[in-house]
Amino acid sequence: MSTFQAPKGTYDLIPPESAKYLAVREAIAAPLRNSGYGYIETPGFENVELFARGVGESTDIVTKEMYAFETKGGSKLALRPEGTASVLRAALEANLHKLGNLPVKLWYSGSYYRYERPQKGRYRHFSQVGAEAIGAEDPALDAELIILADQAYRSLGLRNFRIILNSLGDKECRPVYREALQNFLRGLDLDEETLRRADINPLRVLDDKRPDIQKQLTDAPLLRDYLCDACKAYHEEVRELITAAGVVFEDDPKLVRGLDYYTRTTFEFVHDGLGSQSAVGGGGRYDGLSEMIGGPALPSVGWALGVDRTVLALEAEGVELELPASTSVFAVPLSEEARRVLFTKVTELRKLGIAADFSYGSKGLKGAMKNANRSGARYTVIAGERDLAEGVVQLKDMESGDQTAVGVNEIVAELESKLG
Repeated sequence: MSTFQAPKGTYDLIPPESAKYLAVREAIAAPLRNSGYGYIETPGFENVELFARGVGESTDIVTKEMYAFETKGGSKLALRPEGTASVLRAALEANLHKLGNLPVKLWYSGSYYRYERPQKGRYRHFSQVGAEAIGAEDPALDAELIILADQAYRSLGLRNFRIILNSLGDKECRPVYREALQNFLRGLDLDEETLRRADINPLRVLDDKRPDIQKQLTDAPLLRDYLCDACKAYHEEVRELITAAGVVFEDDPKLVRGLDYYTRTTFEFVHDGLGSQSAVGGGGRYDGLSEMIGGPALPSVGWALGVDRTVLALEAEGVELELPASTSVFAVPLSEEARRVLFTKVTELRKLGIAADFSYGSKGLKGAMKNANRSGARYTVIAGERDLAEGVVQLKDMESGDQTAVGVNEIVAELESKLG
């Protein structure tokens, strides 16, 4: 064992388990690529201010969970705790919103970092796939993203997840609700830090998971009772569009997301098989974020789905993903001449797109066949001196155990037709 181990709260993705993660990323990305979303990649760290302004000074993410550091040059940077602020920053910097075709639709995949108490489903480094639609205020866009996430989960075979939906209002109606909520919270028995949070962003208090706080919030005023007519109509249209698409959701008037930038539509994907870390993904509309980080007014909507949490949800439902075999053909040479011949054949097979591997190192037949078995290959090609003298190789079907001699020059075509 090495002297070093992965840092606390992180994990390594190792085959064969890593194949599941790749399949989940691919399944989430597929409907996005099919719907006009282009791929974007941003740095793993950004200016601290980007997150402080965008995610919110009062959020746990910024106050407690962000990995912030100062560079040798004196710049204050932070490892990215989430994806939206970075993607919007990159889109603004590249002037994508000025190219004429709004919304700018982008998807991304990567690792994010938060300093939290590690537990199953909550790590200090985690993987997400996200999507953002920047520069258009349209209920159909909110509906599209919810439908695409639902489609991605269903394509993986997940069934026991729920979509929870709410509206957080806009700059017209949110301040009125904020004041009503603050007045309510001031009358409760809250600790100093929670009272301070109620002053900065009272909606965050609604998200407090402590039972003694939740008990006191039973009669808290609900945002939906304060929505202006425009927000009500907008939310109603989102609900109608996703219902028409056959997507089932639940209204939750108490749903707030842990980031300050959300407005209007907000949603969460929840899986009941995951215990306390039940949210597998979520998102919403963030119409003011662009201005918060110094850009023009660009109403936008997006989501991020946790790859780690989705894998846990699949395990909780007992869903086995159908993963393609990483190797279809395994070559076992039993002489120096056979090594040269079979290595050439393996290279030819790979050029044809057939997954092929080779018995490296000088193993005997027994050891090499063990490796062939472990590789999961459907066929093994074996050749020794006598085979090559006769101009053949032995082709073994690993499922049936049948073995036949095939001409050296015919083996590639034979395997191509069998694996077609």
